[in-house]
Amino acid sequence: MKAKKLIIFLLLAYIPMMIVGLVIHNHAGGIDTTSATSGAIFAFLFSAGSMLIPLLAVIFTQLIFKEKVFDGCGLSLRFNRWWWIGWLLLPVIALATLGVSLLMPGEALATESEVVKQASAQMGGAGLWGFIALSTFSGMLAGATINSFFAFGEEVAWRGFLYKEFKGRKFLTVALIIGVIWGFWHFPLILNGHNYPQHPVLGVFLMVLMCILLTPILMYFRKKSGSVIVPAVMHGTFNAVIGISNILVEPANDLLVGGPGLAGFIVLLLTNLCLFLYDHCCSREDIYLSNL
Repeated sequence: MKAKKLIIFLLLAYIPMMIVGLVIHNHAGGIDTTSATSGAIFAFLFSAGSMLIPLLAVIFTQLIFKEKVFDGCGLSLRFNRWWWIGWLLLPVIALATLGVSLLMPGEALATESEVVKQASAQMGGAGLWGFIALSTFSGMLAGATINSFFAFGEEVAWRGFLYKEFKGRKFLTVALIIGVIWGFWHFPLILNGHNYPQHPVLGVFLMVLMCILLTPILMYFRKKSGSVIVPAVMHGTFNAVIGISNILVEPANDLLVGGPGLAGFIVLLLTNLCLFLYDHCCSREDIYLSNL
């Protein structure tokens, strides 16, 4: 990838994101997912809309360099088994993260939380397992529909444009580079309380680590499926289901529980290991050790 092209893309992706962070800070005072005030709703909608910024950065970068906008970005609708395997993997990751979160020091299952009680009442007294089932199913549905629309705004950049531009390099090297770019891109939201409301500054670096661990998984399915739409659905589903741990575990220490916490890091690391072993021992493609 040409250095000039990368710099222009990063400027187009990062500068608007910093503006979004300033707007959220000045007009809403930060991101609070536990509140239903007008300021909290504004912050949520503005942060969700920011996921389309990388898409616009790709479009303008390609136009500046007089290249076809989505050329080589993997906009394929050719369905294969890796589409549904990738989609079904995310609830497994979410439930495994819940299990590991409960193993963290001082953490316990919040069976008496108001959220669970209200949901259980609406489901005719289905209880904790009913809440988990409903949350997982609704999250998967949202992940494959509205969430994937917004996630596509990011994935067409990270696992589309950058994936294409770094083609020919080592898979893990590219995953590291994209993971760092993707992770730090979130810093205006993290400083506003997204994912790490208790530790916003440290959260910036933890977010980078989470993105580094998640990127090889999304890249693996991008390569296997041949389509950037698959990581978009996976990204959208991840966002929808990974928060189950934060609802059902108390006290929800943002450094320990959930996808952005230590529990999530452990599960993502094990997921990468499983994909590597499958690829090495079964399919014998060795994608993790090969060039893109």
